[in-house]
Amino acid sequence: MNYTEEVANKLNSLLTKSYDAEAGYKKAAENVKNRGLKNFFQNRAQDRYNFGHEIKEEVRSFGQEVDKGTSFQADMHRAWMDVKTAFSTDDDESTLEEAIRGEKASVEAYNEVLAETSLPSSTRSVLEKQRNSIQSALNEVKTLEEWA
Repeated sequence: MNYTEEVANKLNSLLTKSYDAEAGYKKAAENVKNRGLKNFFQNRAQDRYNFGHEIKEEVRSFGQEVDKGTSFQADMHRAWMDVKTAFSTDDDESTLEEAIRGEKASVEAYNEVLAETSLPSSTRSVLEKQRNSIQSALNEVKTLEEWA
């Protein structure tokens, strides 16, 4: 595997996680009753949609194929299925708890990729911005617990 394939594989891994997070947040927004939580989840879904497009641009900039979430990412997809299942309940509190768990896992995934010392500066910049956004949302979601 050459350098650009390695970078593309790491970015595709985050891309699949973004696809799954977007779907999970959309489901959460449909299921919560509290308007503030609904807005929060809708905004997070939009963020993850945007993140996906930014990551796709990075992958393409290396002349690599964008992963469409195929079996290459099956393990990550199954992990997010737990979040989606929890989001299907009618309990705002459990939905919020799953959002917190998912955001923590996302920050960890980004940190793992960012630990790669050979990332191009453009990729590092995109990923740091996205990770910081996720961390900010995690801090915000913790304050929303009183709404649940």
